Amino acid sequence: MARDLYSVLGVSRDADEDTIKKAFRKLAMKYHPDKSPGKANEQKFKEINQAHEVLSDKTKRALYDEFGEESLSQNFDAERARAYRRYANARAAGGGRGGPGGPGGFDVQEIFGNTPGGGGDFSDILGDLFGRGRAGGGAGRRAHPMRSRGSDVEQDLTIDFVSAVRGTTLQLQRADDPEPVTVRVPPGAAEGSRLRIRGQGGPGVGGGEPGDLLLNIHVTPHPFFKREGDDLHLDVPVTLGEAYRGEKIRIPTPDGEVTLKIPPRTQTGQVIRLRGKGIARKGKEPGDLYVKFLVHVPTVDDPEVANAIEVLDGKVEAPRGDLRF
Repeated sequence: MARDLYSVLGVSRDADEDTIKKAFRKLAMKYHPDKSPGKANEQKFKEINQAHEVLSDKTKRALYDEFGEESLSQNFDAERARAYRRYANARAAGGGRGGPGGPGGFDVQEIFGNTPGGGGDFSDILGDLFGRGRAGGGAGRRAHPMRSRGSDVEQDLTIDFVSAVRGTTLQLQRADDPEPVTVRVPPGAAEGSRLRIRGQGGPGVGGGEPGDLLLNIHVTPHPFFKREGDDLHLDVPVTLGEAYRGEKIRIPTPDGEVTLKIPPRTQTGQVIRLRGKGIARKGKEPGDLYVKFLVHVPTVDDPEVANAIEVLDGKVEAPRGDLRF
């Protein structure tokens, strides 16, 4: 017997979408075959994926809450299931077989497609409900599965900061498919963004088109650059001489190195903006790069340096003269 999907994720039946998503991500990281190899963990990972696929979809979750495990059948027909349930309840209340004019006014032939012999055999009825072939139907009679689109498959994808900013193409190994899929991440992908890969999800039913692969993008931090929207921020260390004289230095950007002129007499924390040197996304104006200067003082224990610092101190006006609470 299949486990309850809520129990698989370890959440209550009234859990909200955010709780379900957090529970899925935590379990997926724990049981992913790359981190926890083994058949048992592989099976557990599949159960986690299935539970999340159903419970993260409002329509599928509602059907699961209403019908339970039967709603997971590929050819499940909710309207027929409800009709059958109404018929069964009326039949139990009226005690009749339930043919035309049967208990509760239900016409079984209308509900289940003109089943021969009044209500027909329940195995035939259930076969119609869930797309299974009849156990003893007429010769040559076959069940015709409903044509439907395959389910979407959700998966996490972690990329480095530079690949997210510039864009990248990579081969992704899906959780339960041996064939890798080529994924092109467009420039400017951000932490928490989603990427849809058409036709790479679950297979369709009855000749229906396949579902999509939905990728949740995660971006590892950069050691120097920080992102705010489409803007980038970079702290650049400079020497006392460079800051005082206002020299030219080379700094990195997503488009390659550029020459930057330091304003003369620059102080620590001073910021300048390089327009258009931030993140460029299709159809949008590129962001800017904000450079903050950090003036580095010498750290060596040297008498000449100490004397030079004393001379400099004599040339600086009281730096905290206007400091107030």
